[in-house]
Amino acid sequence: MGQGASTVTACSGNPSRVQEDEDDDEREGHRKEQDEEEEEVEDGNDWTLYAPDECVASVFRKLPTADRNRCALVCKRWHRVEGQGRQRLSLHAVAELGLALPGLLDRFPHITKLALKCDRRTVSIDDETLCSVGRACRQLQKVKLKACKGLSDRGLEEFAELVSGTLRKFSCGSCQFGPRGINAVLYHCSNLEDLTVKRLRGFVMPNPSTAEHVLPGSCSIKRLCVKDLPSAQLLGPLIAGSKSLHTLILSRVPGNWDLLLEIITEHTTSPVEFHMEKVGVTDRGLKAVARWSNLQVLYLVKPTECTNQGLSAVASGCPLLRKLHVDVMKSSRVGDEGLLMVARKCRHLQELVIIGVSATSASLSLVASECSRLERLAICTSDTFGDPELSCIADKCLALKKLCIKGCPISDRGMEALVSGCPSLVKMKVKKCRNVTPASVACLNSNRVSLVVTLDAPSTTSNAAHLLCIGGRCAERCTTWTG
Repeated sequence: MGQGASTVTACSGNPSRVQEDEDDDEREGHRKEQDEEEEEVEDGNDWTLYAPDECVASVFRKLPTADRNRCALVCKRWHRVEGQGRQRLSLHAVAELGLALPGLLDRFPHITKLALKCDRRTVSIDDETLCSVGRACRQLQKVKLKACKGLSDRGLEEFAELVSGTLRKFSCGSCQFGPRGINAVLYHCSNLEDLTVKRLRGFVMPNPSTAEHVLPGSCSIKRLCVKDLPSAQLLGPLIAGSKSLHTLILSRVPGNWDLLLEIITEHTTSPVEFHMEKVGVTDRGLKAVARWSNLQVLYLVKPTECTNQGLSAVASGCPLLRKLHVDVMKSSRVGDEGLLMVARKCRHLQELVIIGVSATSASLSLVASECSRLERLAICTSDTFGDPELSCIADKCLALKKLCIKGCPISDRGMEALVSGCPSLVKMKVKKCRNVTPASVACLNSNRVSLVVTLDAPSTTSNAAHLLCIGGRCAERCTTWTG
């Protein structure tokens, strides 16, 4: 006490000395706090006190969401660090969210990916709540809206203006807004690259010919996904005007797309990946798709009408194909002729899935010999694929690693060919092939220990789902690997 007073008295005429002593006292206080923390650590308490906030935050980023939420409740420091380090947030977008939103956004100031999801029977957030998100989250790059029925075109316009400088990915489904709101996002958000549009009620209109079309705007779309969308052809100008388009997905969209595909392929030549599922398209539309010479991935699922001519045109025009999925009705006219053209032209093929295609040894033999990089093959619901065809694959597909056969008339005799064939094969699934018995599978497993074979057993359902996950995209999405 006396020492402190004398120090001030002695230094009263020198302010700089007083400041130095105050700094020394502050450093001494920090040393005492650190010593106390070290004592706690030595007693077996919190070792994370040695780690700076940045290190703790980096650990939190590697944890699943549930574990992060638990860690945030451990102590005040972890609660603060976890909130400041979190970049992804998913919220139940009910109407009451607007009251709690300011506090949530204060806790998570660096959110870059936000999902607002509601359900069909609940009142969702409104335009004002969405705009408050745009004003508070100045770093938003990815936004997903699901079943937010309280949002309108006007609210989406205001939100697009608020996030115009940062938004890169936008996904919306089961919402009320329509072409006007989508146009606002495309116009204001110049950095937008990825757009997903599903089941928007604003696209339900009695006379689509007089409706507002969706235009490219100021952005450069690289991936566009359109699913279950009435009047989806209103997006035609957007597709045709997207010069940097890399991936296009059309799923369950009404109308005939032959003419529109001809117009689109005249204006854009960049697509590398194209998915069509239950789209009104015939050989005329497939011939238009053949103009995309850079196409590497093509999913053709349940087209209106597809024949050997359409498949041959695609094979001739798209020689760089690496993945080809063809799922047609058994009554369609797709068989050896189309597959022969695929074998001759698409020599970079690595993955081939054919469903309902009448394939025989005549075409499969050429596919095996010409497509030397073929690693994944699935043949389903083909009455012409039997033991001779399976033996042909076993003899000639030297690089094949994964094989799926479903609903084909093969038997144990054909399975015997795999004992010495397909030397690179590591996984195989056989389903709904009545003449294949567990005995042949057991024989195959005993002769090839490294080969995993799955046969129809209900207990192997989960294993089969993991087994035939091709190229990071689980084939359960289509009917290729499942019943």
